[in-house]
Amino acid sequence: MTVGKRLFDILFSIYLMAFLSPVFAVVLWKAWRQGGPIFYGSERMKTPTEAFTLWKFRTMADDPNDTGVTGGDKAQRITPLGRALRKRRLDELPQLWNILIGDVSFVGPRPPLRRYVEMFPDLYGKVLKTRPGVTGLASLIYAPHEERILEACPTPEATEAAYIRVCIPRKAALDLLYQRNRSFWMDVKLISWTTAKFFPRRIRPMRKGRFV
Repeated sequence: MTVGKRLFDILFSIYLMAFLSPVFAVVLWKAWRQGGPIFYGSERMKTPTEAFTLWKFRTMADDPNDTGVTGGDKAQRITPLGRALRKRRLDELPQLWNILIGDVSFVGPRPPLRRYVEMFPDLYGKVLKTRPGVTGLASLIYAPHEERILEACPTPEATEAAYIRVCIPRKAALDLLYQRNRSFWMDVKLISWTTAKFFPRRIRPMRKGRFV
């Protein structure tokens, strides 16, 4: 990561924490009324050998045996508040803290679970040469397809198989495409399209450009 990109991450994350503090307050209040833990920490990998805790607002009922990615087999555990947060990606707001302390950047490949890095060390050895991010090319282009694929999976085994067979290679291809073409202005563009998800579709600007 360049010094300029790290400086941007620090300054922009501080700005967003302040600007979005009313949103944080409302979500915290609703989460407190819902009961149970407010935050959910998940072990993710920032390099093939270095792990960290990625923070989110909790969106599902607790399950001590929970493993792997979320598919249709976990749909019944998503809370009403969690469903509303996921729709606009507001559950990921606590990751501004991960950005501030340097675990992730604003833009990059989504940090994978340890189990998948260990399954595909050569692939993730390439992908994780780029600092993981909260958003990125794969997040914007492929995430809707991934959600549809995994939501159709009725069992943990089906979810795992679909994620490994279909989602991992396609997301990795987009992550490596970003890696080869990344620039400051590309990052700004990807961030702008991520924040556009917070607004109604009718007032979003039309996408233009080579990648998005």
